[in-house]
This record gives sequence, structure tokens and C-alpha cells, in this order.
Amino acid sequence: MNGKTPDNKAKAQSNPQPPAPNRFPDRIERVGAREGYDRWSETYESTPNPVVAMDSRHTIKILAPVAGELILDAGCGTGRNLRPLLTAGTAAVGIDFSIGMLQVARRQLDVPLALADLHATLPFPDGCFDAVLCALIGEHLSDLGAVYSEFYRVLRPRGRLVFSVYHPEMSAAGIEANFEQAGVEYRLGAIHYSLAAHMQLLEEAGFGGIFAQEFNGDRDLIESIPAAEKYLDAPILLVLAAHKF
Repeated sequence: MNGKTPDNKAKAQSNPQPPAPNRFPDRIERVGAREGYDRWSETYESTPNPVVAMDSRHTIKILAPVAGELILDAGCGTGRNLRPLLTAGTAAVGIDFSIGMLQVARRQLDVPLALADLHATLPFPDGCFDAVLCALIGEHLSDLGAVYSEFYRVLRPRGRLVFSVYHPEMSAAGIEANFEQAGVEYRLGAIHYSLAAHMQLLEEAGFGGIFAQEFNGDRDLIESIPAAEKYLDAPILLVLAAHKF
């Protein structure tokens, strides 16, 4: 021993840091939407998701819920959008086809919830809702025209629909809902509908006063989800609004 204390650089060289863990999944598995959301339900709200983040910022504002309104959240999932509907003083009702997602919603919210498939006739009478909200499930709907027609049926005259989807440019590029658990990346698939197709199907269902708003990734998104940097200035969210006259 020469009595000298080794410097920090020497320590770093003699004690190299372990390599960064492999961030790639062990395998990729494709599942149907219902099975996928059942699996995802317990971690859905804690999974960083740029599209969900953008939807939470914009879609409820476009819906503009009013106290006392009866509003259907069609595809309510874990109840993310039911919370602001209740805060606004509305009478909200949620439906979803995933038992897992509904179980999470029931633990968190005191609101009427029901298991229902949007591809089937909705379990409600004609003309009963002031508004219908349907957020971020459009890519899983194989017969979107029939779904729009059912929304039209259950709306009261002068009722409104707000329908959000991840932007068609994303689905056209092959981007789909996905999540990772225990080293497996689950991919849920995506059906592509163009903006023009949405507009046409809404008109065919009887809606009027249709308008669309498109939202790009911005700095606020990147600050909340740094991994979304690749979406900066890229189209992420499409929100459509329509009325039953």
C-alpha cells in the first residue's frame, strides 16, 4: 500500500455499472380487444399513454357536460371519463364490454355501470340520453356505421355525440393499442377508418352539425410523457362531434 486513496475515476473503472436492462419484450402476442383489455385492466391507468393523455385534455372540453344531463359513456373502461362527468354534476352511466375494466371502475366510482357490447343493440330505450361520449375505442369497432346508428337512437332530440379516436394517420401507419406484462407485449389490433369515412358514416346514421378537431403532440404532452417525444407535432387525436336534430 502506498497510502494513496484511489480517485473516483479509478473507482468507476474498477466497479463498472451493470448494463441497462433489455427494454424489448421477450415475445409479442396478438389478442382480441376484449381479452386484451381484461388483461390490461389492473395496470391501464398507470400505463403512460400519449393518446389517453391528449384525450383527457381535450375530449371532455368538447363534450362540455352540463349539470343535470344524462350522459352515456360508451366504452367507459376503468371510468377515466366518468370522473369529470360526475364532477360536472351530470347523471352518468357507463358501459363496457370488458369485465376487467368494469371491475376496476366499480372499485373507484359510485355510478351505474353495465356490461355491454357496442356491436349489439344497446340496453336502453330510444331517446333517453342528452349526450353520448365514446372515447378511444373506435379502432376496435368492425361495424362503425351500426354503432353510430345506435348512438343516434338512444339520444334525445337535440342530443349530441362526442367520439374520439387515435388519429387515422396513426392507424394507417400500423400503430395499435398495446401494453406489456411479464415480458410479453400484447397487441390488440386496429381497424382503420379515415376522417372522410367517419364523416360519411355519421351522416348516414342521421347526424347533423358534424365537425372534427385534430390534435397534434405538443410540448405539454412531452413534459408529461417524455417517451412521446417522437409524436411532437404529429397528429395523435381526432375528436368528432355531431348532433341529433
